Amino acid sequence: MTSGSAAPGEPRETIGEAVEKLAEEFSFFDDWTDRYRYILELGRKLPPFPEEWKREEFRVRGCQSRVWLVPEVRDGRLHFHATSDAAIVSGLLAILLRVYSGRTPEEILSTPPDFLRRLGLAEHLTPTRASGFQATIEKIRSHAAARLEARESD
Repeated sequence: MTSGSAAPGEPRETIGEAVEKLAEEFSFFDDWTDRYRYILELGRKLPPFPEEWKREEFRVRGCQSRVWLVPEVRDGRLHFHATSDAAIVSGLLAILLRVYSGRTPEEILSTPPDFLRRLGLAEHLTPTRASGFQATIEKIRSHAAARLEARESD
């Protein structure tokens, strides 16, 4: 899929293109402090997250802060809604949503989740944040695997 050919609600770029675009955005910042501010800004731009979605079934385990991830299937694609009680984590969630939301299960599962290094963030996250980030990616991938399995059993 390339720019301009996406249906409404679908990403206009591939996962690889989304990661490249994010890497380009992060390359404009000279130091970690500026990147950190940008991540905070991304988190502030997350869509509102309904209070009724803040249920245990949507909690992501393995995160120091509280994180909720809600999957929604539309037209065979997984759309994710997420929030956190920590500002920096909300920004990291915004990055994950840009990469993974609106994708098919196959796209999600065929993309190695190693883009954190590409963005220059891996070495700057605390071990607990990196662990929570990884737990969220694993949750996204498990939703994709479950959706793929459900579709194959239909």
